[in-house]
Amino acid sequence: MRTPSTPADVPRSALALVLLVALAWGFNWPMLKIALSEMAPLHFRTWCVLGGAAGLFAIAAAGRRPLAVPRAQWGRLLALTLFNVTAWNVLVAYGVTLMESGRAAILGFTMPIWGVLLGRWFFGERLAARHVAALSLGIAGLVFLLGGELGVAGRSPLGTGLMLGAAALWAVGVVLMKRWGYLGMPATVFTAWQLLLGGLPIVLAVPFEHGSFSLLALDTGALLALIYSVAIAFVFSYWAWNRAVTALPVVVSSLSSLLVPLIGVFSGMLVLGERPAWTDFAALALITGAVATVLIPRRAGGTA
Repeated sequence: MRTPSTPADVPRSALALVLLVALAWGFNWPMLKIALSEMAPLHFRTWCVLGGAAGLFAIAAAGRRPLAVPRAQWGRLLALTLFNVTAWNVLVAYGVTLMESGRAAILGFTMPIWGVLLGRWFFGERLAARHVAALSLGIAGLVFLLGGELGVAGRSPLGTGLMLGAAALWAVGVVLMKRWGYLGMPATVFTAWQLLLGGLPIVLAVPFEHGSFSLLALDTGALLALIYSVAIAFVFSYWAWNRAVTALPVVVSSLSSLLVPLIGVFSGMLVLGERPAWTDFAALALITGAVATVLIPRRAGGTA
């Protein structure tokens, strides 16, 4: 099958799915803040990952996709799950409670920057001039964000560290996926297994988390935020993302992730009344420029 290489070749339906995913994941950052105001992080993530896995398995079964994991791939599946699901969901759930949701979104989606570094360290990929420029922009953006965290009373730099750790570990998972792929499974089935297996450590840790939890005790806002996270951010968005990446060039699907922190910042302003400082906007511009510099392909002979 020929890979789309120009905008005219890209299916409009796939582009629409990518746009919907960016909107859904971006708007999920204030939803996280609302839900976590009444739910402990591990309780919340348990509902998200297990509900998302159940939905994706249902979609795969309805599409008559084989659900079994190849026996030889269990080790790799567990490794990918640890980095892409367990570490990301746990660190983000705690990190977003310590900072504004928009700033958390910016830090979480620095993943492509860390991916450049990891590609250099693990695979010996040549660091081109644009990669150096991207890293410089990204580091400058992080300095703005970290400086804001340390300089404003009541904000803990721990939130920054958790979000950066989540982004870096996600990048490790991405690098491993570039080497291993979907392990011989359909993308939806692969993602469903990742959510299920990645949720098990979270479920086992729930009894050790302080505080009791009951769905009936949630107010309307927190309950709607939880429903949104499970149905839209996990079930629909993971399904839509997997459908889109099979039809789009890698660069197009990757660039779509740049919309997520942008939407996260402004949806936090709309829903939560957050008011980012000028340093947040400067960091947003720098980090967006860094990720774009990494992901937008060079033109050779007039062809991207």
